[in-house]
Amino acid sequence: MVGGGSVGTRKTETLVRCGAEVTVISRVFSKGFSGIGDDKKNPMLVCKDYEPSDLDGMFLVFAATSDRDLNEQIRLDTEKQGKLYSIADDPDRSCFIAPSVVERGDLTIAVSTSGQSPALARKLRQNLETLYGPEYGEFLRIMGSFRKRILEKGHDPEAHKHLFRQVIDRDVPSMIREGRNNDVRAVFQEVFGKEFDEVFFGDLKD
Repeated sequence: MVGGGSVGTRKTETLVRCGAEVTVISRVFSKGFSGIGDDKKNPMLVCKDYEPSDLDGMFLVFAATSDRDLNEQIRLDTEKQGKLYSIADDPDRSCFIAPSVVERGDLTIAVSTSGQSPALARKLRQNLETLYGPEYGEFLRIMGSFRKRILEKGHDPEAHKHLFRQVIDRDVPSMIREGRNNDVRAVFQEVFGKEFDEVFFGDLKD
């Protein structure tokens, strides 16, 4: 990552959250970097001017400075090395586009405007964060546990599709959000039967 401003901060935060090891090159860093990552070595902040040698050993390169000429130079240097690069606010000259992402456990929702309006992508992501809260991550965990248990018992998953659709139609995430865990349990018992009762209900208690 080259650029320690707000754009570089957001991209670095996302990359670190996804498990990437990030090095950020910049003369100035926003305060937002202080809250990124649990390891002081990730992201690694290097206070210096950009040099082509900074690309050595890197897999992805993000040019996130406010200097268009510098971003273009980074693009050319990266292209020479045959590496993937993303240029801030210039999707047409980038190898890839990083979408705005909402994560709720194993649920991932990505929003992209193909680089035409990062502000709109951010707004849509914020709306989705409100609409799909942490309860969806818990709901997905429960659904995954039931699916795994069904497979372990040798049941045909195709034959159970209509049962999963029934659960989804009952708006279980709202029950989880409101702490109505007995109602959650009742829904799954009603749909799947008590045969699967031990799957997850030890974790849900009123």
